[in-house]
Amino acid sequence: MTAQVHVPSLFSRAGTVSALTLVAVGGTLVAPGATPDAHAASPLATRAVHIAASKAGAPYRWGATGPRSFDCSGLAAFSYKKAGKSLPRTTQQQYNRTRHVSARTRRRGDLVFFHSGGYVYHVGIYAGHNRIWHAPKTGSSVRLEHIWTKDVWYGRVA
Repeated sequence: MTAQVHVPSLFSRAGTVSALTLVAVGGTLVAPGATPDAHAASPLATRAVHIAASKAGAPYRWGATGPRSFDCSGLAAFSYKKAGKSLPRTTQQQYNRTRHVSARTRRRGDLVFFHSGGYVYHVGIYAGHNRIWHAPKTGSSVRLEHIWTKDVWYGRVA
């Protein structure tokens, strides 16, 4: 697979990539094997994903905001706060605060809101490859899991 990458973001990630690997095409560089999930996340979003991942195994507890236990929106708020951005406490408030984006344009670090009709009831942090970090329910713990439904909306933290 080949993905188009904007020049500034690519050079910060190219590191030791051979110049022969990169090909200029109409002002855009093409890097074989690159995926939109791999390059599109902001530094803030990347930090939030890493912080959420560092909490893998922390127990779910309703209303918990960390650092030892979490509910879903508590994990999202904690991860972004540690990354440098405050989010509201509840899932609905977080949804209202984000810039809504399509599934096609989602990026690592975007919030994934599970909904039934117009009501959002769960949130996770998009980790790429159709997976989220989240605190699922009582009796479980923070984990990485595939998105199991199409009934999701995406929100970008600005």
